[in-house]
Amino acid sequence: MSYTTADGRRQVLDALAAAADQIGVAVAYLGEAYEQLDEYAAERLEQQLFRPVQLAYGRARRVHSEFAGRHGLPTRTFDAQHPHVRANDARGLIDSAVEAVARADGGLGGLQDSMLPIEVGDAELRAGLEGVRVLLGEVGDRARRLERTLGR
Repeated sequence: MSYTTADGRRQVLDALAAAADQIGVAVAYLGEAYEQLDEYAAERLEQQLFRPVQLAYGRARRVHSEFAGRHGLPTRTFDAQHPHVRANDARGLIDSAVEAVARADGGLGGLQDSMLPIEVGDAELRAGLEGVRVLLGEVGDRARRLERTLGR
């Protein structure tokens, strides 16, 4: 079975879409957590977690769409995600969001490590992947700092 550039580009798009879906799940969890917090804690959650994750979500979708467009591949519609609520408190929801972010970041890291973005991609794709990962990079630490102050 031979490997084609088109196959590689589809693999890139699939991996990017999977990561974007996970980031969308994280956005949904953080939205649920926001609703459970007092005004002060909710504002901190929005600034420290929700905004960077939402930005990463938008960027991941844009990178997907632009890469597909540059190479004549079909784009995908990203539907709003709904959390699979396992936790019933803000801390648990934040933890679930952090797990989803970690899955997305791991998928993007695996994509970068695979060399596919170099073999079948372009500079814009590589920069976009890096940009998304930078936004996600501090989410876990920020969440831990925020969680230490909840309920005080």
